[in-house]
Amino acid sequence: MKLQYKLSVLALGVVAAGMLGSCNIYKKYETPTSTPLTKAYAEARQQPVDSTAFGNLVWEDVFTDPLLVDLINKALVNNTNLRNAQLNVEVARAQVLGAKLSYLPSVALAPNGAGASYAGSDINWTYQLPAQVSWEVDIFAKILNSKRGAQAALLQSEAYAQAARSQIISAVAQTYYSIAAVKSQLNLSRSTAELWKQSVETMRNLKLAGRVTEAAVVQSNANYYSILGSITDLETSLDKLNNTMSLLLNTLPQEWAVAENVNLTVPAMFSRGVPMCELAARPDVLAAEQNLAAAYYATNSARAAFYPGLTISFNGGFTNLLGSVVKNPGDWFYQLAGSLVAPLFSRGQNIARLKASKAQQEQAMNNFEYTLLSASAEVSDALTVYQKSLEKSGFLAEQVQNLEKSVEYTQDLLLYSTGSTTYLEVLTAQQSLLSSQISQINCDLARANAVINLYQSLGGGR
Repeated sequence: MKLQYKLSVLALGVVAAGMLGSCNIYKKYETPTSTPLTKAYAEARQQPVDSTAFGNLVWEDVFTDPLLVDLINKALVNNTNLRNAQLNVEVARAQVLGAKLSYLPSVALAPNGAGASYAGSDINWTYQLPAQVSWEVDIFAKILNSKRGAQAALLQSEAYAQAARSQIISAVAQTYYSIAAVKSQLNLSRSTAELWKQSVETMRNLKLAGRVTEAAVVQSNANYYSILGSITDLETSLDKLNNTMSLLLNTLPQEWAVAENVNLTVPAMFSRGVPMCELAARPDVLAAEQNLAAAYYATNSARAAFYPGLTISFNGGFTNLLGSVVKNPGDWFYQLAGSLVAPLFSRGQNIARLKASKAQQEQAMNNFEYTLLSASAEVSDALTVYQKSLEKSGFLAEQVQNLEKSVEYTQDLLLYSTGSTTYLEVLTAQQSLLSSQISQINCDLARANAVINLYQSLGGGR
């Protein structure tokens, strides 16, 4: 009882002395509000989650194409990067468990025995069956900060896993719509090639009739071969996109089917900007904040290293070696001890560690603020592309309609009028129409990708 009393008094004395200047090492991390940006973020984190916000919609409500839904489901099951991200979460959980178990005492069993003979005497055998128990009293939150840091790392890995999930869903969707767009361009180019092939025959007939020269036939033929060359480029692009989809689904290369006339329809988009609460829901923003929290606890751990450590140990067991007497049979023994280790001089290592931790915490703060700014920029970019693509789509539709009439009029003038038009005007109209039709397909793809990017940039993919 006297020993326990003395240990208690010693522990209380150490705690009282430490509490005078070490209160900060017990404090939990709080979202910083030192700048307007982080203050707005902290306030946004206190607001209730809006389940109707675009980024909070489940992905099945955004991507409703049955073929695309099936591909996304396969990717979520098979994708290697996503599985590795999920395994990182399991690693972090194991580290949190280890940090929690650090509060428990360590127990070891170390049986040993030996024999000795002197001047021909019989061998004297000694043996011990000891159990060793050691418990570190976490007076200055060394274990506490380690546990909190591990929990922050777990939340960070979970956010990274969600970010990986969001990226996989978006990548599959973008690849799907890219395949659809290239197939549309291929179908358009092949049908246009047939029309241009007929134009070559028309020019040859007009040359025989004396209406055009050989130059018109040659130029028309060159026009036809140029579109055949562009078809090979489109076929190459389609093959690469199919291979990209195969990698996302972690399967062997194959050709992937897409629905005809795919069109990504979405809820009403924001007219101007998004609330901070939606940016705060992004997994990369959450990960950046948890990285800042982990750096905060690492700094607290570095501060705690300047304070004493109290360890209580117990040794007990069965032995026949009691002092200088060898007793046979043996008997039980036990020892109880407490040790207080206060760092006085450690060659500047604690000072260096604290300075490094403070610098790393400042880096984490800078990265956190930059992640918030980057998130805002990404959302703004996606909104701008979506809105401008809608405007451009209307203009291109009008352009295509007028160019179709231009091709029809110039061909009629060349065939049925004398001297009012030339073959160059026909070729120019044909090329302009094809270019405008390709631009229209690309504009539709850009609008779909903008929707996908916006969904991902708002943390979608749950």
